[in-house]
Amino acid sequence: MGVDLRELIPDKAVRTINDLRELYGKVIAIDAYNALYQFLTAIRQPDGTPLMDLKGRVTSHLSGLFYRTVNLMEACIKPIYVFDGKPPELKSREIAQRSLIKNEALIKYKDALERGDIETARRYAQISSKLTNEMVEEAKELLSAMGVPWVQAPSEGEAQAAYMTLKNVSWSTASQDYDSILFGSPRLIRNLTISGKRKLPKKDIYVEVKPELIELNTLLSSLAITREQLIDIAILLGTDYNPDGVKGIGPKTALKLIKTYGSLEKVLKILPEAQFPVDPLKIREFFLNPPVSNEYKVEWVEPDEKRVKELLVVQHDFSDERVLPALERLRKAFRECIKSKVRGLDAWIK
Repeated sequence: MGVDLRELIPDKAVRTINDLRELYGKVIAIDAYNALYQFLTAIRQPDGTPLMDLKGRVTSHLSGLFYRTVNLMEACIKPIYVFDGKPPELKSREIAQRSLIKNEALIKYKDALERGDIETARRYAQISSKLTNEMVEEAKELLSAMGVPWVQAPSEGEAQAAYMTLKNVSWSTASQDYDSILFGSPRLIRNLTISGKRKLPKKDIYVEVKPELIELNTLLSSLAITREQLIDIAILLGTDYNPDGVKGIGPKTALKLIKTYGSLEKVLKILPEAQFPVDPLKIREFFLNPPVSNEYKVEWVEPDEKRVKELLVVQHDFSDERVLPALERLRKAFRECIKSKVRGLDAWIK
């Protein structure tokens, strides 16, 4: 889930992307787990039932991954999907809390279905979405068949994506969470994998969701703080490593405290009642120096159309009428946007 920094981010640090072509030629490191959860949540029947094949296996994640990646590559965007590795011990409390929330939501989903309350059922179905190891392996296999690179992070995918962006392997990270910024990514794109019309929760209203680009340096300059201080603010608000934050402190108060006293250590001296499940300074250190890997290969290759059809149409009962035209678009995108511009990564990420 990450920390919610939206209230702190000034408008001048955010640029709306009205057309994906504005990202023409950019290499984007996408938080894979974040994207797959979005697909699992959004791609559902009206009553909350996910897409499934004839054997009852969930396919929402594959549908979203396939068609959205084709859309990105048609805009001449070069995606790299970065997958989470082993979660840090710091995150154990948050993982347990998420599991509890999902289990409770599943019970409420079934209850709403029995009552015939479709709107409520769908909402709880979305909350109860679970990404299994099998789904992750299917996603990797599909990406490989599509010729799209993916990277296995040793720990947090957002940390690995931020590292790759800092090393100019990618131009930006992409995630709904703001953690990439805390991990030092110079740029973060939100809404990249969920742009389009979306229904507001509990309302019969649809809004247009567009990608937005956040520049770290612009953000820090606007707030007149350092990255370390931004991390300290996040810790006060609550991160995946201390979900509850400090009771009674919101974004504006956290910013004021850090700017007034300069650091988390000094702020904590005036907040003796503050409780943390783990040492907050260890959380800061994790954001500053997370486990990352240099052992990965980034290469876009021509899609294996036979393998894609085997995975989607034969194994998971996707429609030929939809998959084949999308494959044609993928083939065209590879040849026109990638193969024809093989000039090395540096030419793409400047």
